[in-house]
Amino acid sequence: MHVRLRHLAIALVALAGAATSATAQQAALMGDLTRDANQVRDKMVALAKAIPQDKYDWRPSPGVRSVGEVFLHVASDNYLLPATFGIAPDPATGIKADDFKTLKAFEMRKLSRDDVVAEVQKSFAHLEKAMQGMPADKLGESHSLFGQNMSGQRIWILTVTHLHEHLGQAIAYARSNNVVPPWSQ
Repeated sequence: MHVRLRHLAIALVALAGAATSATAQQAALMGDLTRDANQVRDKMVALAKAIPQDKYDWRPSPGVRSVGEVFLHVASDNYLLPATFGIAPDPATGIKADDFKTLKAFEMRKLSRDDVVAEVQKSFAHLEKAMQGMPADKLGESHSLFGQNMSGQRIWILTVTHLHEHLGQAIAYARSNNVVPPWSQ
């Protein structure tokens, strides 16, 4: 009996160590994702400032987002994706996580370049706060996003890959309008 208790105690210590290790890995992942999102933020903001105001209505073809709409789309999703975890968007945005029409309305607003830049900056501050405040042990929980169930970890990875997708789009838009990204000069 004494040997069994000792083996049980060893097994419990090993399980606790594995759980602590997994939590540490998830915390490290969130730190890496947050740093990456902040690097995209810096480039997005610099690019949004570098593109002239008169190019904000430019679009590569009809039915495709304009320059300004791309930046506002990034901002809207910086509010939407944390809402999956119950982190509500700023009420001033008008965005409601369960109503995609509010996202479209946010993105289609006609704003000055400076106002678009301010919206992008506010949205990234919201995103960073949400990412930094995410408990590592919640990353394995299942959440519904776009009609699919996925882990919290997968949603945060999707968030950062989405940012990179639209950074690439914004770079292509800028170069199509003879604007060199500031970090490439």
